[in-house]
Amino acid sequence: MKKKKQNTTGAFEKFATHVSKAAGSTTAFISAFLIVVVWAASGPIFNYSETWQLVINTGTTIITFLMVFLIQKAQNKDSLAIQLKLNELVASNEYSSNTLVDIESMTEEEMIIVQKYYHRLSELAKKDESVRTSHSIAEADEQHERKDKNRTKTRTKNITKK
Repeated sequence: MKKKKQNTTGAFEKFATHVSKAAGSTTAFISAFLIVVVWAASGPIFNYSETWQLVINTGTTIITFLMVFLIQKAQNKDSLAIQLKLNELVASNEYSSNTLVDIESMTEEEMIIVQKYYHRLSELAKKDESVRTSHSIAEADEQHERKDKNRTKTRTKNITKK
């Protein structure tokens, strides 16, 4: 039996993921809002001085600067995961074009050609059927049965190969 390789996520990657999740939380928003309210309320105490203004300006600038990189790191990981999942779906479907697996490396002009193909396909589908008839419960049951039969065939082939 093969041992699974342990998930060795880098410290920065873990940190970026946790911080970006925390930054998007309700708690983070309320905390930031309260900091601004306290800062604004302290204005009369400090006579709305330049130092008073500099505190909020410097704080928000530093936090924004750092958050851009942390959120971008987490976004890059999420984007890659979505691309890989979509690639798996495209590659596993016998009727889909494998040229779509690496579509992100195509030029914009090449993507526009592919887009025209799918736009035309969409127009043809609209002429054929309405959404109500194209996605029925019976169709879903048939598709599930077809996939289940294919899985059973694949399992049987894999067992007989061993």
